[in-house]
Amino acid sequence: MMVPFALMGLGALAAAMAPRLLSRSDWIDREPVLALWVWQCVVVGVLLCCALTMALTGAAAWDAVRGNVFAPAPKGVVEAYALSGYGPLAAPVALVLAFGAIWSAVMLTREIGRARAWRRQHRAELLVRSPALPGEEPSEDRLVVLESDKPDAWWLPGTTPRLVITTAALRRLKGRRLDAVIAHEQGHARARHHWLLHCSGALASGFPQVTMFAAFRDEVHRLVELAADDSASRRFGRTTTALALVELNEDRGVFGPCPSALAQVPQRVDRLLAPASRLPVARRWRLTATAALVPAVPLLVTLVPALRVLG
Repeated sequence: MMVPFALMGLGALAAAMAPRLLSRSDWIDREPVLALWVWQCVVVGVLLCCALTMALTGAAAWDAVRGNVFAPAPKGVVEAYALSGYGPLAAPVALVLAFGAIWSAVMLTREIGRARAWRRQHRAELLVRSPALPGEEPSEDRLVVLESDKPDAWWLPGTTPRLVITTAALRRLKGRRLDAVIAHEQGHARARHHWLLHCSGALASGFPQVTMFAAFRDEVHRLVELAADDSASRRFGRTTTALALVELNEDRGVFGPCPSALAQVPQRVDRLLAPASRLPVARRWRLTATAALVPAVPLLVTLVPALRVLG
């Protein structure tokens, strides 16, 4: 029972410490893409701890599971795990973790279903607000211009992704500033940020008592915007991107004293206008490699008894 205990201890330690350590790091806003990678590695590591514990306790509780988990392993490897010594706790632990896995899948399915329903609703609104003219063939264009007095632009993902922009935004944004807004939305599309939002939302909704998942969701929502800002600023400059953000959002009250749903926009503008230097390449590689080791640790812990036998 030592391996499952070690795995659950590692998972609990990572879930408790990772949000605190990352919140105290001074490089997160400077390297949002790297921060997203670190967060994903930590979450995968925690989930992997749970999955491996479920597999081992299930193998100890039921012969059918044991036959599948240890099918290609020599007999000595099975004996090294001492499955018979796991005791009566093996079955309840395996069932709880299996329920957690099923619940995670259900919540992810619900998040994807909600996103698809939102996309269907908005696509239907697009057809109403920009109907095809008599004799016009249905268009698969990636750009849709809507008549509206509100400046706005957003990317609508799906099988036929589209960039939607309003006429008010076209009137207000000129030249490179309009290009910067389009590049921002294209950055979301290229990086498939909507999938990260779905997964983080599913974990936070399914397990609200786990603070790490709530922190993961909140950071994903913030970091994907910073990453898209950087994608636009690399092509059109930080000042141009910041001015485009200001012109697009100045009528929404985000720069006033009262907070709103877009309260992070002023911080994004300040970040673009007063950029901090990026991390040295060597440190970026070290952080990337260190984060990649987080999911590898549960695998190594799980394989220790087998490696002792085979060695």
